Amino acid sequence: MAKRPTVVHTITALRRAIAAYRKAGDTVALVPTMGALHRGHLALVRAGQQRADRVVVSIFVNPTQFAPHEDFGSYPRTLKSDVAALADIKADLVWAPSAAVMYPQGFATRVAPEGAALAGLEDKFRPHFFGGVATVVAKLFTQVTPDYAMFGQKDYQQLRVVTQMARDLDLPLKVVGMPTVREKDGLALSSRNVYLSELERGHAPVLVRTLKDSATRIKAGEPIEMVLEEGRAKITQAEFALDYLEARHALTLATVAALKSGPIRLLVAAKIGKTRLIDNLAV
Repeated sequence: MAKRPTVVHTITALRRAIAAYRKAGDTVALVPTMGALHRGHLALVRAGQQRADRVVVSIFVNPTQFAPHEDFGSYPRTLKSDVAALADIKADLVWAPSAAVMYPQGFATRVAPEGAALAGLEDKFRPHFFGGVATVVAKLFTQVTPDYAMFGQKDYQQLRVVTQMARDLDLPLKVVGMPTVREKDGLALSSRNVYLSELERGHAPVLVRTLKDSATRIKAGEPIEMVLEEGRAKITQAEFALDYLEARHALTLATVAALKSGPIRLLVAAKIGKTRLIDNLAV
């Protein structure tokens, strides 16, 4: 039976564990998660193990990044099975604080990111989101003091926001973005995929297929806006309610009009049934 990782729930216990790692001269990688772990999360843990001596996985469903109408109450919470999965791949430590530990009575400080956080993508539809993400990630970075922080590229705007925040605040760590892990048919792995009905799951790969087709056409020199308009139509025809399909500068997330404008990232968000899916792809 795989050795169960140490699970801590208080700041005192976390700091004691981190101090022991540092005393031994170990480097530390952090994998921030909201639990309901899937192969994508585990790939981040393995990537962290390749870079650092110890891997800490945080599991915290962060209430400040959910709006009142979103799925905070129903978001899957599977700590027991998450810890078992982490034991199988030999993660070292699970940091699983409660909301009262993360946001104790009287908590009154927020991080308000700008730049990529105001790109008119996720922020347009979830204006509360990146303030909640930046605040909780800043706390996690301060609590764990990692050398590396591992994030998936599926949440691409989030990756850009967190990378900028770490740079702007001179935090002594490297944010590492890892490629999106996908199902065989291309669907990006997400904890929210469990919400999809069988019919919706069949339609879901339309997003990645549209991204791939659009990237190929843009690289071939077709006009970006024409390609995007046709891609939007395909997604809508597949019974999605489209939030956006956009081409943006891969670093700043500024709008781009031509291939020569710099490295381009295509980003999409759409809802099918009650499930909102996001994805992205480099051009």
